[in-house]
Amino acid sequence: MTNEKPLACICLPLEPELEARIEASCRLEHISWAASLDVLVEAVRDADGLLIGNRLPIGEEVFAAAPKLRVLAGVGVGYDAFDVAAATKRGIAVSNTPDVLTHAVADLVLGLLFAVSRSLLENAEYVRSGGWSHAARPPRLGFDVRGRTLGVVGMGRIGRVVTARAQALGMRTLWNDVFSELPAGAPQSDYRELTELLRESDVVSLHTDLNPTSHQLISADELACMQPHAVLINTSRGPVVDQTALVEALEAGRLAACALDVLEQEPPAADDPILALPNALLVPHIGSATEQTRYAMRELAVRNLLAVLSGEPPPTCLNPEVLD
Repeated sequence: MTNEKPLACICLPLEPELEARIEASCRLEHISWAASLDVLVEAVRDADGLLIGNRLPIGEEVFAAAPKLRVLAGVGVGYDAFDVAAATKRGIAVSNTPDVLTHAVADLVLGLLFAVSRSLLENAEYVRSGGWSHAARPPRLGFDVRGRTLGVVGMGRIGRVVTARAQALGMRTLWNDVFSELPAGAPQSDYRELTELLRESDVVSLHTDLNPTSHQLISADELACMQPHAVLINTSRGPVVDQTALVEALEAGRLAACALDVLEQEPPAADDPILALPNALLVPHIGSATEQTRYAMRELAVRNLLAVLSGEPPPTCLNPEVLD
């Protein structure tokens, strides 16, 4: 029997104090955050724990190469990049970092809503380009959000906070989810089947995770249900929306605008048609991108990692059955 400390592989930059917490009970090995999957597979062969973002798909190829692996600590609330079922078969605990990013993502949703509703980017460019100084024709007028209907698809943690904030702005709210009862503590809102929600909403905000049933949940048929003046906001996962169908709807004027924090391909190809659309507001997957939130995510991932390696249940485990 050996008393050697477990090996923790870290594929993400960490603050010195977080590294120190790991090194207090583990051997620490760094892997470049930009490493390819092949490099990662070689690096984790002796690992007991792996802390990583969701850039790479982590599944059987990694697990088979790392027979000692006990915990996969993800940094992010989404875990579609991780094969949780394969990890469970091998007794590997998989964790994510929910809750700590809820308010940051909700803030972004409201920011995107206001950016679209008040034409903020167009007006900023109008000033910067000299249009205001030369009395050029100004951008289109915006619209008031008060009194408009917001449809929230996915009434999880983020969807509930977005609903509450929209109601505080005077918006009417609708919701849809795979369940048809409001979760405990959720703000009161009217349930609709998905197509009904799309027909009634002036703004639709997506907050579902990515799984086989939500892949291209919003496709051509669903987009056809939306009103021509409606706006689609997506801060969940890119493949929840059929992006080709979305581009077609925006080009044809069947949808007024979209505001996307996520795309089907990230980053997009230089010739991706959506980049050329003036009614598509695109930001680079920044839902959790505040200093405080990103630190909280990394800190929670470290706690998950260390808990499993010390024989304790992690705070946020996706497959708690392996802990038994």
